[in-house]
Amino acid sequence: MHPHSYLKQSEAIALDEELFDYFGVEQLMELAGLSCASAIAEGFPESKNVLIVVGPGNNGGDGLVCARHLKMFGYAPEIFYPKRPSKVLYENLTKQCELFEIPFLTTCPVIEDLNSKFSLVVDALFGFSFKAPVRQEFTEIINNMMHMSTPCCSIDIPSGWDVENGPLDLNNSLKPAMLISLSAPKLCARFFHGIHYLGGRFIAPALVKKYKLNLPNYPSTQNCVRL
Repeated sequence: MHPHSYLKQSEAIALDEELFDYFGVEQLMELAGLSCASAIAEGFPESKNVLIVVGPGNNGGDGLVCARHLKMFGYAPEIFYPKRPSKVLYENLTKQCELFEIPFLTTCPVIEDLNSKFSLVVDALFGFSFKAPVRQEFTEIINNMMHMSTPCCSIDIPSGWDVENGPLDLNNSLKPAMLISLSAPKLCARFFHGIHYLGGRFIAPALVKKYKLNLPNYPSTQNCVRL
């Protein structure tokens, strides 16, 4: 892919703000989360027992939407949501997951459980607004995810990575098997080696031009494409 296709943190934030103006956060999140579920269904068709680890921001919102669609795709998702913001948007997304009978874990899963109960763990903790260090309430789950043998799929940014410079400590960072970039890959995707998908088929031509994006064509009616 062309180097222009990688967004810096400031560009990712600016592009998202423009998209929010046009579409609204709920609509974007729905499309982003659906594209993540579609990419997972393509990349991990057999991994039906999925844990989605949800953070407090928009990345977590994408994860909640993704969980709901995975359930509709015949998966058996469960959710760990350690810090729930008191915003109507996230409360509604949580209620939707409950309506689809997706269980929420009450305690942080230990490494043994991550290895034995789940065939895939989806990392929807932090997005491109992340600034190190990882806050206290997320260190245990991230640490367990780093040391589990179950494959991990990160949404947009592998949690704990620098958005532009990638893993801050190669020996002590999340190493996802799959990354789903949303809108366009962020600079840290250059340090990712694994199954890489692009999701979020909602970038208007004017924004493609403005941000000098060189995006692949999405096949047919697909809302995700493998890079």
